[in-house]
Amino acid sequence: MSQHDKNVAIPFAVATVGIATFAIMDGLMKGLSMEIGAYNAMLWRTLISLMLAGILFLWKKGRWPDNSIIRVHLWRGTVTSLMAFLFFWGLAYVPLAEAIGLSFIAPLIALYLAAVLLKEEISRKSVWASMVGLTGTLVVVGGKLGGEYSQNMGNGIAAILLSAVLYAYNLILQRQQALIAEPIEIAFFQNGTVVAIYLLFAPFLAVVPPVELAANLAAAALVGITSLLLISWAYARAEAKILIQVEYTAFIWAALFGWLVFDEEVTAVTLAGTLLIVSACLVAARQRPDQTERIEPTVV
Repeated sequence: MSQHDKNVAIPFAVATVGIATFAIMDGLMKGLSMEIGAYNAMLWRTLISLMLAGILFLWKKGRWPDNSIIRVHLWRGTVTSLMAFLFFWGLAYVPLAEAIGLSFIAPLIALYLAAVLLKEEISRKSVWASMVGLTGTLVVVGGKLGGEYSQNMGNGIAAILLSAVLYAYNLILQRQQALIAEPIEIAFFQNGTVVAIYLLFAPFLAVVPPVELAANLAAAALVGITSLLLISWAYARAEAKILIQVEYTAFIWAALFGWLVFDEEVTAVTLAGTLLIVSACLVAARQRPDQTERIEPTVV
């Protein structure tokens, strides 16, 4: 093994563990959303995450950012609050693996948003890749709607796809934010913004969760912060074009946790559609190595 391979192997392994912990959080949040609703699951988990991020921010003696940077934090936090709510609301009705598979469409949507917002050029191969990814999405959705369709299932799929659109926009914001702030600062202000927005609806929607759910809420917050730190550490030590493929291991973990915890079956149609989406994303990423290297992972 060359020295370069050795240098990449450790960040690759750390990033893989980070994605696994993020998948654990998704599993915990699915259960919590089913128990107390997506709003309350997000509100209480994010409150705990804010406390953890605040401790880290103070421990690292983080600087208070300029107003221009705070505006970026606030805007991305606003987008994240809606994006996360839609995803976890939909996750209560859609199997974990299928929800993750559908969310993989986000990098393809980001290509077109980058063209509109950042005036970036889209290659012909990227356009073809997006068509393949769209086909994969239709396969996953069609396989589910053609089987055990219900109104809640359809609404859940729609929420997850809308969340994927917002996640794609979030990637654009993240490119800009990563240039002006450190990961702990981002985590602190992002969680703070989400909490502030959710508290606006607290008089109407907030419910104190049962004591028996406190451990799951704390665990969801802890693994979310852990995932952020692990993946941020890895992305600081290896190029994103090398680590980007680790993101797709989330489907494996989602399928495993969905099967073990929620007794969810992963169908051949879901696997086929997800493979189309992942293949399309990898083709698109290889066409844009200059942009891929600036993308960092998102933890919500």
